[in-house]
Amino acid sequence: MEKQKENKKVLLVGSAVTNLEKRELTEHLEELSLLASTLGYEVVDTFEVNLVKISAGTYIGSGKIEEIKDYASAMKIKEIIFDNELSPSQSKNLEKLIDIKISDRTSIILDIFVRHARTKEAKTQVELAKLEYLLPRLTRLWTHLERQTGGIGMRGGMGETQIEVDRRLIRTKIIRHKRELVKIEKHRKTQGKRRQEEFKVALVGYTNAGKSTLMNAMTHSHVYIKDELFATLDTTIRKWEIDNDHKVLLSDTVGFIRKLPPNLVSSFRTTLSEVIEADLIIKVADISSESCFAQLDSVEEILMDMGVVDHPSIIVFNKIDNMNKKIMKQAKQKYPDAIFLSALEKLRLQNLKDSILDHIKQNETTISLKIPLKNMQTIIELRKHTKIISEEYEDEYGIIQINCLNKIWAKLNKQLRHSFEVID
Repeated sequence: MEKQKENKKVLLVGSAVTNLEKRELTEHLEELSLLASTLGYEVVDTFEVNLVKISAGTYIGSGKIEEIKDYASAMKIKEIIFDNELSPSQSKNLEKLIDIKISDRTSIILDIFVRHARTKEAKTQVELAKLEYLLPRLTRLWTHLERQTGGIGMRGGMGETQIEVDRRLIRTKIIRHKRELVKIEKHRKTQGKRRQEEFKVALVGYTNAGKSTLMNAMTHSHVYIKDELFATLDTTIRKWEIDNDHKVLLSDTVGFIRKLPPNLVSSFRTTLSEVIEADLIIKVADISSESCFAQLDSVEEILMDMGVVDHPSIIVFNKIDNMNKKIMKQAKQKYPDAIFLSALEKLRLQNLKDSILDHIKQNETTISLKIPLKNMQTIIELRKHTKIISEEYEDEYGIIQINCLNKIWAKLNKQLRHSFEVID
């Protein structure tokens, strides 16, 4: 685990090209400041840069580079963090011109994930994303060896050779991690087969929206909670008994954030499979945040990238105990079917329970079956996988009324359809 980067002075730089981006720029930099603080950085100041177009070589123009360089030197800045992802060449050129370490939003998010990874799966996923990010940027990391290569024009020097060695090592590690994740995914699918008959509910939302607090409040469990970005990376699953007749598997997934690195989403595919396979998705948003709607949009975009578009879902606005009344009014107008609650204060939780129950009942079916008594194994299977509502027996057959999820009935009907008769 990385050591805390205490008291390292950093400068944040954000840029905007369109008017829409300008309106969001301050908000994005505030979020980047939270990300930097999570790593223990001391954010000295922020620079907002208005661009006519993005410079292919340095992202921002030469005039602003000089301004940032002078300010960073005067304030003894140790690192400059850009809110936008920089290409390897842009990072390299900026470091040469400013003579200070350059990072971007993606690298900061990856560093946070590296720190917070606990399980073998999370560590493998994060390491893979980090290596894929690092591979095209090795040249910049080896610029300090240029002094050892014998001067301008010399080729095949020690630095270049070491870069090639490192590239091979990283590619080998990437292949190994991908193979490991394939094994983990197979194991997860094997485990998942045992849970196919359960109604699965997945909590998704922006990081720090209160998903884990909500899970604890609903299931009376003790999921780890800390007031920081990406406090946990591993999916937590709890069996939740909503009432005497209905139980669900509730999963709490890794939090989302704007500009979440695509390779990180890809690496966490196995973890996020709980969302993809869910029967119902609960999208949790923080009603106390002025960025509430933008954060919810980011969650929707990531779900779309995952191919999760048509899943049934409930929007939950959390933290009404600390709400902004203006945002609350807008939320009710924009999302009239949403649920408003406070997981921390356990306010209006019953509204969410009732909504989940409604979704479950929409996915249930009640059927009456006529079963010859010689097919006793069929009756045993029905008792095992469904709720028996009523049963009557005569000399040669039984009339049994069952209730179960549609997906369970589809499976049973396929397996046992020759051993019973469906009756009205």
